[in-house]
Amino acid sequence: MNYLVAVMTNRVRAEEAYFALRKAELPIEQLDILGRGYKTADEFGLINPNDEAEKQANGLAYWVIPFGFAAGYLFNLLTNIEIVGWLGDIGNHILGGFFGAAAGAFGAFVSGTLTGWTVGSGDAIAYRNRLNAGKYLIIAQGNGAFIERATQLIRQYEPENLQGYVETVPV
Repeated sequence: MNYLVAVMTNRVRAEEAYFALRKAELPIEQLDILGRGYKTADEFGLINPNDEAEKQANGLAYWVIPFGFAAGYLFNLLTNIEIVGWLGDIGNHILGGFFGAAAGAFGAFVSGTLTGWTVGSGDAIAYRNRLNAGKYLIIAQGNGAFIERATQLIRQYEPENLQGYVETVPV
């Protein structure tokens, strides 16, 4: 499936372009307008960067927290640092393990969140920011010939940005 995303500066421009696409008899079920008064980014299914960031952080935490515990335990075992006097050697090693696990959890949260926001969400943040700024998106989805025809028609209405995407199928 191919996608075409056009960013229009205002509602009037977006509606003019949309109706030109309809007038050219392009299938209406393959066209969408996103913006105030139309579909939202969530209704369309545009990736929410916060959801992607949470998924990245949780996936990283699954591996990093146990390794952090082991590293903290081992570090305390090797250095023999007394964290709390009344816990004894084993208690201090376990407490060191908990500190290592906490450090791993924090690292997973920070790096997973940043990765999810920047890499995992693609252009979704930019499109969501434009929608929040009051702009409109026209999205066409279909085969190559359909996207070429839609591109020709939309270009006449001077979109702020025009971007094509090809959906890749995971192997």
